[in-house]
Amino acid sequence: MPSAMEGPEGVEDGDVSRYEETEDNNVSPTDLSELLKEGTKESHDRAENTQFVKDFLKGRIKKELFKLATVALHFTYCALEEEMDRNKDNPVFAPLYFPMELHRREALAKDLKYFYGEDWKEKIQCSEATQQYVDRIHHVGQHEPELLVAHAYTRYMGDLSGGQVLKKVAQRALKLPSTEEGIQFYVFENVSNAQQFKQLYRARMNALDLDKNTKERIVEEANRAFRFNMQVFEELDKIGRSLPEEAQDGGFPVHDGKGDIRKCPYYADKLGAAGPGCPFHAAVGLARQPLVQLVLAACVAVAAGAAAWYIL
Repeated sequence: MPSAMEGPEGVEDGDVSRYEETEDNNVSPTDLSELLKEGTKESHDRAENTQFVKDFLKGRIKKELFKLATVALHFTYCALEEEMDRNKDNPVFAPLYFPMELHRREALAKDLKYFYGEDWKEKIQCSEATQQYVDRIHHVGQHEPELLVAHAYTRYMGDLSGGQVLKKVAQRALKLPSTEEGIQFYVFENVSNAQQFKQLYRARMNALDLDKNTKERIVEEANRAFRFNMQVFEELDKIGRSLPEEAQDGGFPVHDGKGDIRKCPYYADKLGAAGPGCPFHAAVGLARQPLVQLVLAACVAVAAGAAAWYIL
């Protein structure tokens, strides 16, 4: 989920050289970027395998839950960027200060305005798990600013990587406008080449004047940041289980075909009335017809052949 230069311009394609750093192809195992990559691998995998993230990636995200996740991000980034502003001249963090490229507060404000309206500030509140995360960020920024690197790395590098996948999933699953309202958080207007920018960011991290002990503490703090994120995910997942199912394409809730058919929301509304039953069971019944199965098998064969041709 990121210069001491004041407000640098956006990084353009091929323009990384003007910052005088590029990614070193001979990265040392003792470089901070490598220590963080290796030292947080297990935490990263665990975070990706939380139920909330797995459901999100499959497009199973309820709009109300997405709104709450955006609220959590808002409070998290307000804290993070407040502390980054506080330490923008501190040599232990200053080289990683890229407000124009990375800061997310304004983007999140636009998303919340889209979801909650003009008075969005009065309609949102910080959850318990998010507050713990926020409190830690403030503590670090005010008392151990060298550890702020861990929180910036964990958030912004993730936003520039996997976050771009989540952007497309959310836009499609929630039928958000193609003009990107509601997902401005994922839009980095001043980073035209994410890969180059991440290379620059890692080079800046590796150039920080840090001893071995401080680097180890930063890795430890990055793992702590992952745990905070996972706690927020778990909190959202718990809330999500209490939310009602939302209508899918065509306006009907999805029925998984398990359990009592009378519990299918669509079917329950139609009990005793003329017309078709549960769409899921109707589809299953149709699929059991021999002729339909033959047609489906032919379609699958044609699709497989086309895919094989494309790959070759």
